[in-house]
Amino acid sequence: MNSLQVGLAIAGGLILMGVIAYNTWYARRNEPRQAQPEAPPPGDERPEPVAGPGASMAEPERVEPSFDGDAALPPLGPLPTPDKRPALDALIDVIAPIALDGRVVSGDALLAALPATRRVGSKPFAVEGQAEGASEWEFPVAGRRYHAVQAGVQLANRTGALNEIEFSEFVAKAQLYADTVGGAPEFPDMLPEVMRARELDQFASQHDAQLGLSLRARSAAWSPGYVAQQAARLGFVAGAVPGRMVLPAAQMGLPPVLGLAFDAQAALAEQPEQAAIHELVLNLDVPQVERAQQPFARLCEVAFALAQAMDGVITDDAGQVLHPEMMSAIGTDLEQLYDTLEQHDLAAGSPQARRLFS
Repeated sequence: MNSLQVGLAIAGGLILMGVIAYNTWYARRNEPRQAQPEAPPPGDERPEPVAGPGASMAEPERVEPSFDGDAALPPLGPLPTPDKRPALDALIDVIAPIALDGRVVSGDALLAALPATRRVGSKPFAVEGQAEGASEWEFPVAGRRYHAVQAGVQLANRTGALNEIEFSEFVAKAQLYADTVGGAPEFPDMLPEVMRARELDQFASQHDAQLGLSLRARSAAWSPGYVAQQAARLGFVAGAVPGRMVLPAAQMGLPPVLGLAFDAQAALAEQPEQAAIHELVLNLDVPQVERAQQPFARLCEVAFALAQAMDGVITDDAGQVLHPEMMSAIGTDLEQLYDTLEQHDLAAGSPQARRLFS
């Protein structure tokens, strides 16, 4: 082998090594980012036990791991239960009183008479009673006795307004229920109620707002574990379905303040560390969350915090990059929406608003 062949062989080897090195670097560069082990909080290091003469070799005390990712968040304080208002409200429901002719009916009887399906078409159907010695309406409770009963159906929700067919179905269902408990229902006229349902539905359609912000990876994709870790540091917890996390409300039982969603198939992948997520969506259901919780401000704070930590860019549904001044303009519009909802006794986060915008 002459010197030319040797030189070509060396050059070829160097080129091959360069290609392999580049491919390795490129693969690592585009590998989804992985969750990293959490560092223990300062002062939590435990010294190794030293066995002295006659010391026991028993296993040291086990300490369960704890999550400390939300240490920077302000304390939530006590978690009170939601305000228990009547399920039925004349503002958003058709209500039919059921006369009992002075009789008292047990809660057990009222519960036993409930229909198997508590819906009328796409609208919720509900029954309430007034217990002896009480003035508030409540869902029947076993063991209590009730001197007044009423049935109702919701006028509108996000599926549309109550129509004539649904109103007739409500009359039939409420009549059957009244017959079972030995009462006599009194129904309002259908046409005015259907017209009221259409007006309420029109108002709701014009003042419904569900905001969504997309966070897109600038370069390397994210693994599901990486997304979950970064979101958990801001207070998010796993949702009811794969690929969804929520920021809980301060009060137990209320809708979450914010939602976070990403590809469910990535969350269900057999090897989630290899699943690549290029985009996630932060969403705020405006009428579901009360104004006092400042949900839009928290949406902006979370979005920009995640963008910085995950090397992402914030965009709208059309892919337009959103800057802080644009978010401020959206916030101004939301304040006007909050005012309008409050003026119509449908304040965001109230039981009536949560039912109407559902």
